[in-house]
Amino acid sequence: MQKIALLGTGIMGAPMAQNIARAGYRVAVWNRTREKAERLAGLCRVCATPSEAVAGADIVITMLANGAAVTEVLFGKEGIAPHLRPGAVVVDMSSIQPGLARDHAAALGAREIAHLDAPVSGGEKGAEEATLAIMAGGEAEDFAAAEPVLATMGRPTHVGVHGAGQVAKLANQVIVAISIGAVSEALLLAQEGGCEPAAVRAALMGGFATSRILELHGQRMIERDWIPGGPIEMQLKDLDNALEVAREAGLDLPLTRLARRAYHDLAHGMGLGRNDHAAYLRWLEAQNPGFRLGEGPDRLP
Repeated sequence: MQKIALLGTGIMGAPMAQNIARAGYRVAVWNRTREKAERLAGLCRVCATPSEAVAGADIVITMLANGAAVTEVLFGKEGIAPHLRPGAVVVDMSSIQPGLARDHAAALGAREIAHLDAPVSGGEKGAEEATLAIMAGGEAEDFAAAEPVLATMGRPTHVGVHGAGQVAKLANQVIVAISIGAVSEALLLAQEGGCEPAAVRAALMGGFATSRILELHGQRMIERDWIPGGPIEMQLKDLDNALEVAREAGLDLPLTRLARRAYHDLAHGMGLGRNDHAAYLRWLEAQNPGFRLGEGPDRLP
């Protein structure tokens, strides 16, 4: 049975590690804050350092906060690259810049180590239920080698060359960000037009507007539940990266620019960066003083 290392056992990484272990793989885990990794002690081997976790591993999965964190763990002063065996596959499931993912792939390739960039969509719920959408960029044979492990966490799809997984994730985040804004506007409009928002959401779930955003984030808005699955600050990072890729390609994405402005205001103007990204609704309410969806209290992180 293959040996798997998973580095980064936060909101997403912990349930991902659990699902891999429950599928029968031997899993070693590490997290910068050890207490978060200790919760997995019954299923996984908890390691004190990243290099300890990856020793002898066939597949190494990173699930970290941003590109800088991934670079540090791979190639920093105490990075894992020198400790990886030739032929191992590094699967970076973090959401980072596509160009940086290509740089990582090239640097690891020089050491005879394969690399896939394979970010995910589906949030904490998808990680827990092993229903994540997994978008992988890299060589087809490396994807084939890692696919059985990825399949324990959700639905993996090979979308193209190195960096393509990250571009696919940015496309996903563009849809998510704009859709959250649309659902916010629709529910507030429904309420102020005399409808019961929860009933409208239920009615729309049977029609053309049906979506996971309406289902899950619409419910969050009605309940005013801002405890994060996907924090605003992470959504903002993804939109910044999407707009940078668009700029490099010579594209203008006007709806993405408008959504990015709202998330930037939420994170930096309103101090809500740790709120779930469904709290876009709070930005919309700030644009419409005196209007508020529902009567319940805000559930804050």
